[in-house]
Amino acid sequence: MSLGIPQLDSALEASLSADMVRVESLLRSHIEGEYPLVIETSRHLVEAGGKRLRPLLTLLGAQFGDPKTAGIIEAAVVCELTHLATLYHDDVMDEAPLRRGVESANKRWGNTVAILTGDYLFAKASHLLADLGPEAVRLQAATFERLVIGQITETQGSTEGLSQLDHYLSVISGKTSSLIATSIRFGAMLSGAESSTIESLTRYGELIGTVFQLADDVIDISSETNESGKTPGTDLREGVPTLVTLHILESNDPTDAKLREILSAPILDESIVATTLQQLRGHEALTNARKVLVAYADQAREALAPLPNGAAKDALSSLCEAIITRTA
Repeated sequence: MSLGIPQLDSALEASLSADMVRVESLLRSHIEGEYPLVIETSRHLVEAGGKRLRPLLTLLGAQFGDPKTAGIIEAAVVCELTHLATLYHDDVMDEAPLRRGVESANKRWGNTVAILTGDYLFAKASHLLADLGPEAVRLQAATFERLVIGQITETQGSTEGLSQLDHYLSVISGKTSSLIATSIRFGAMLSGAESSTIESLTRYGELIGTVFQLADDVIDISSETNESGKTPGTDLREGVPTLVTLHILESNDPTDAKLREILSAPILDESIVATTLQQLRGHEALTNARKVLVAYADQAREALAPLPNGAAKDALSSLCEAIITRTA
């Protein structure tokens, strides 16, 4: 399994790869049950793949304590199950036909089954979590609250007193950064890392979660192929606000008037997607979005500064660069 981190220390890579195999094995075995349809529907996205970023961060966080402590593999699986469950629910709310390159569960089995499959995965995560202790349960509960609030904030469309861009960043904080921060915090916490180290890693997780989402925003516009794993213009077609389009929607430049009108539509007409993408690729909004992305990545690296030097710290720093490189 490729870990997607450049210049990774060979010994750390071997250790992480071995543990990721254990994570994958537990992830697949844990969703088995007595009901064939539920097994089929819950395996649907597991089998479709994914980056497994969250469990990888759990394992990396554990490197700052004793990475062989009991419960770390289980915590990594809890984070991935939670993430998968939210994808089932998100696809219902977004009426998405595809997920990870395959037909979405709601498209194949209907909304009710998709929602209940997400609920099932939350339940399976809770089974593992119950053995990790009350502190882990509290952390998961707080994270789940943030995930829900993030989704509600996105659904309401705006927040009084906040610009569209600040509203969007608050949505990212809840929907994406919260679980990514919790993933690395689980690893550090369960491995017995110092409390100051746990807080630094959590701060890094919050920031790298934002970097991850903003990179996807840039890729949606800048990528001209499917090599990134994402069809160019997906968010644009569906009228989903992103860092790039919000820069234009908040612009007062008269030359952007027509583009603002196009981007304000709930769904973009397919006949103008290609020309709109070309306009955006040559627009300073894309350059500005990249600058914001790099600024958040720099903050993430700064959050690592108090941590002890070593292969794990280097890996987390390299991960920042790897995410930015995806947008080039």
